Amino acid sequence: MQEADQNPDSNNELHKQLNNEELLDNDLQQSGVAGSLDDRISELEAQLTEAQAAVLYVKAEGENIRRRTADDIDKARKFALEKFSGELLAVKDSLDGALAVENATVESYKSGVELTAKQLLNVFEKFNIEEVNPVGEKFDPNKHQAISMLESDAEPNTVITVLQKGYTLNERVLRPALVMVAKAK
Repeated sequence: MQEADQNPDSNNELHKQLNNEELLDNDLQQSGVAGSLDDRISELEAQLTEAQAAVLYVKAEGENIRRRTADDIDKARKFALEKFSGELLAVKDSLDGALAVENATVESYKSGVELTAKQLLNVFEKFNIEEVNPVGEKFDPNKHQAISMLESDAEPNTVITVLQKGYTLNERVLRPALVMVAKAK
């Protein structure tokens, strides 16, 4: 009560606002605008419901796309080696056939191994697996792994011996070549 006595202007303002709102409500009801406002509110609520349904649909569709994509990626991982494995089975069959020969000679084994190696190289070629045999090339730490350095007449940092060939898959190193590198005398 003391607050009202202390600030009579704010009390008067509050009464004026309430009176104005009551007058506005009475005017709206008398003029029929209240009915059209109710219609407009109903229309806006219907639009809001439609928009909410559309948002839910888009969200569900996005989840379905994510799930299908994850399934596709899993299948691609699982079956990525299927063609390569199928090609390697032919090489395995050749090796098994060579081992099954009863009266084999060294020459027949050599011939069979050469044919099997050629078959394996054809599989590698088909799948872009390339051999890295860098004798005489400049040492490249991205493609070669140096085991040791030897004094040599060759230019320093040149590969002089390959202990184990390297391989690349689509120009990406699968296994670096194990090499010995020349160093100055």
